[in-house]
Amino acid sequence: MIAAVDIKITKIAQSKLSDVNLENIPFGKYFTDHMLEVDYENGQWGCVEIKPYQNISIAPSLAALHYGQAIFEGVKAYRNPSGEVQIFRPHDNFKRFNLSAERMQMPTVPEDIFMEGLKKLIQLDANWVPSQPDHSLYIRPFMFSTDEMIGVKPSDKYKFMIILSPTGPYYNTPMRIYVEEQYVRAVPGGVGYAKAAGNYGAAMHATAEAKKNGYDQVLWTDAFEHKYVQECGTMNVFFIIGNTVITPDLGAGTILAGVTRDSVMVVLKEMGFAVEERELSIDEIIQAHKDGLLKEVFGTGTAATISLIKELRYKDYVMEFDTDRWEFSNELKNRLNAIRYGTAPDNHFWMYKI
Repeated sequence: MIAAVDIKITKIAQSKLSDVNLENIPFGKYFTDHMLEVDYENGQWGCVEIKPYQNISIAPSLAALHYGQAIFEGVKAYRNPSGEVQIFRPHDNFKRFNLSAERMQMPTVPEDIFMEGLKKLIQLDANWVPSQPDHSLYIRPFMFSTDEMIGVKPSDKYKFMIILSPTGPYYNTPMRIYVEEQYVRAVPGGVGYAKAAGNYGAAMHATAEAKKNGYDQVLWTDAFEHKYVQECGTMNVFFIIGNTVITPDLGAGTILAGVTRDSVMVVLKEMGFAVEERELSIDEIIQAHKDGLLKEVFGTGTAATISLIKELRYKDYVMEFDTDRWEFSNELKNRLNAIRYGTAPDNHFWMYKI
């Protein structure tokens, strides 16, 4: 049982919801009526507030702007056929958030602030949760350093916030992916396993270069040999080779331990697949494709859920797939959605009712 935390709630005078069409809504464009905010100072967390969504005032010397102490999470809430709102595996996001905080030399957020704050915020803005298929409420907890000084050191002050955004599908169509050989996302000993803001900023140049050539994203490879695959854009990646599903392992600390990734592995095993977490080289992938054994390739993530890959290019070798004929990744997505939207039993206790 999570201890109750005092939360000061100030409600908005009039909801903005009447100005927003929740059908076919784009990802990350609209935000709900309220947000959560709490400051860390003098070694302790202060008053937790839920207030109308609004701009925040910051100093030009704000430490986060200069030295990058900023982390975030991505969580989703869904509406079931009875109209109830449930959050998918938020405790796992809470744990990962604090792993990121520790790696970035930031204070951890107490469970009561994170979970109770999340619950009360969504209860207040529950009308914003869409009911259409493939739609959900995206939840963005984040924290950044707030010292107002120039100097390379961990900040003494921090701000933790949660904002909410109703959303539709992140990727509407199967993707074309370019295997990246020059730029790297992460190195052993780095912050690849943390959901740090800088990881995403550093990835943008390589992604932009791929898009110039007609690709949607890059498949990252290891920093030393550019041989072993890691993440696909901002997603974990899976390859169905024969009757086995292979995904890169987390051992080197260069890959984010995705909550959707873990869920996918559980469901795949229930579907009868052998699932392997291990190093996977691009050479092995190409050979499987040449041998006719590479059946399906897809990415997973909170925002993307399950995203099919219709083309994978490495140097001059292009692997094209007829995703309309795929069975397993679509079945996987259907099974996960059935749990999330409450049309199938939640045997794993993944859904958190608000």
